[in-house]
Amino acid sequence: MANGRGNPDGSAFHIGFDTSGAEAWFDGVALATEESIRPAAQAGAEELYFEARIRVPMSAESHYFYGKNSKSTGVRYLFEPGSLRNAIYQVFSKDNSGQMKATYHISWNHQKVPYGFMVEYGTSRAPAHPFIRPAYAARVDFALEVARAHLVKRVGEAI
Repeated sequence: MANGRGNPDGSAFHIGFDTSGAEAWFDGVALATEESIRPAAQAGAEELYFEARIRVPMSAESHYFYGKNSKSTGVRYLFEPGSLRNAIYQVFSKDNSGQMKATYHISWNHQKVPYGFMVEYGTSRAPAHPFIRPAYAARVDFALEVARAHLVKRVGEAI
């Protein structure tokens, strides 16, 4: 809000602005933005998560994975169809996030399905059947748009 006054003799004038209202509005926008970052990032991560679950190859029958245990002894693990798909997760990364930044990881649980890396990247005996990298390539632009739209909506509601 502006106000002005002049000297009676007309030799000078003064004008001032009260910006407290604008400062409060900007503070509200900043707070709404900060509070909306994580939900917006999660909305985008959700798109990538679902795309990875759609793209993961799934065997028709149970299969074995051969590995070694902590004693370097050979072990045979039985996995049911859909084990890899069911092991895909999305999680908020506190270590990679901060003020005005939220990061989510989408991957598979390596403890539940230790063969996931071999599916994604292949081995010397088996070709790769990637699903995480193609999911990202196919949907990253859409996921970013979803996140942006979510952020704009939530900040707009707060304003």
